[in-house]
Amino acid sequence: MIFPEGYEESNSNFPLLLFLHGGNGDEKSIGNIEPLISKLWREEKIPEMVVATPSCTRSLYMNYRDSSENWESFIIEEFLPFLQENYKITRDANKIFISGVSAGGLGALRMGFKNFDKFGAILAFEPAIEPVFEWDDIEIRDKFYRPKKLFEKIFGMPVDKEYWKKNNPAYIIRENAEKIRDSGIKLYLEVGTKDFLGLYRGAEFLHRLLFDNSISHEFRLVYGGDHIGITLKERFNNGLLALNRFINPPQEVPAIVEIRETFLRAMEEALKSDD
Repeated sequence: MIFPEGYEESNSNFPLLLFLHGGNGDEKSIGNIEPLISKLWREEKIPEMVVATPSCTRSLYMNYRDSSENWESFIIEEFLPFLQENYKITRDANKIFISGVSAGGLGALRMGFKNFDKFGAILAFEPAIEPVFEWDDIEIRDKFYRPKKLFEKIFGMPVDKEYWKKNNPAYIIRENAEKIRDSGIKLYLEVGTKDFLGLYRGAEFLHRLLFDNSISHEFRLVYGGDHIGITLKERFNNGLLALNRFINPPQEVPAIVEIRETFLRAMEEALKSDD
């Protein structure tokens, strides 16, 4: 876990950022972002918060079809309440954020959209999602990096196509678009154009789905970004700065507000005259 300076002395409860590791990670993966978060705190570019990473193996953060492992329930029903009970963490859902990278990005999207009443924002970095709604539509190029045994371990043998679909972030969004839109949950979604797993296909698919359903979000297709490598530090930085904008929306100077309102009034009058 990462605690802000002054945590021990504080009488306040802090926001919480859950950071879900990738498929081959564990709780130590939090070390990848700790120096960056500490730097942004020193520069006062993001608010102080507690950051926590659970160790969930290569589970895709799923409740397994046979109920042998229940990682999603663990995160939502056990890990999150445990943190709130044992640490100085707020119970205000608007100040609880879920984020993740790769498989963790997939988990953040699925759990965030299933439980939009429990989170104020979702940050999904290069999420490992397929650009389809149905299991039968997945192409080899979008699942080659996941062994058949892994799919069958999680989704049943043979794969329960309906169970997979109902846990697919794209399907969850499509079937709950109005509720998600009305919830006001914030979303940051990004991926690199050179992702060697081809995850830009899934991220762009999700971006289009969100756009078509008028669900506000920020999407970044990072030129030259790969699934690993030197671009990730800057990309994590951008996501955390976006989170700060979600929490503390920038306030426009009055002159800009006046220009915008004048323009909109003129457009409204022009439309009326056309009628």
